[in-house]
Amino acid sequence: MKEKIILFDLDGTLIDSTPAICESFGVAMQNMGYPIPYIQKVVENIGHTLEDMFLKVGVQTQDIQEIVQCYKTHYKKVSKEKTAMLPFAIEAIERAYEFAQLGVVTTKTGSASKELLDYFGVLKYFQIVVGREDVKFPKPHPEPIIKARSAFGNNITKCFMIGDTLLDIESARAAEVIPVAVSSGYVKKEILLHQNIEVFDHVLDAVSFISKII
Repeated sequence: MKEKIILFDLDGTLIDSTPAICESFGVAMQNMGYPIPYIQKVVENIGHTLEDMFLKVGVQTQDIQEIVQCYKTHYKKVSKEKTAMLPFAIEAIERAYEFAQLGVVTTKTGSASKELLDYFGVLKYFQIVVGREDVKFPKPHPEPIIKARSAFGNNITKCFMIGDTLLDIESARAAEVIPVAVSSGYVKKEILLHQNIEVFDHVLDAVSFISKII
């Protein structure tokens, strides 16, 4: 039995789907009669739920569900073509699988996440994928991480969450899981360093660090 669990965030940690997200955002906003936001405004909120992201760019509450559905419809068309695995991500997953049981915790929908992971040939390494539709409260609430960890039973004592945003760190801490950060995503390294945790340039270095913890 592998004695460690590693939970991974998805966007900014394992994959770069920025082009697909930004294009889908623009299409949804335009179709709903809203001005297309600056790309940076979208990018800086990746990791939050779609509902919160649209609220932050001025979408009215009564339009949220419709615009999210519009986004998802377009995203499904372009997600595979306009998403890439981040550098060293596949190697990190394969390395982590050697000594740990693996899961994904994301604010993407679990179904879309599984499709992408399968497309890139790495879904087989993960025992569980917890997405937005699987929980009532998304990150930074601890529920998604608690749900993921519970899939592995109660005998494993060391559990880690690798992510690129403050949402990942806050959620991990609230769930009493060890947070490890990567600066390959959407939060600047200096901001992550202020959280008093280990911060690495990419996910393979984070996995290597975890492998050495006794």
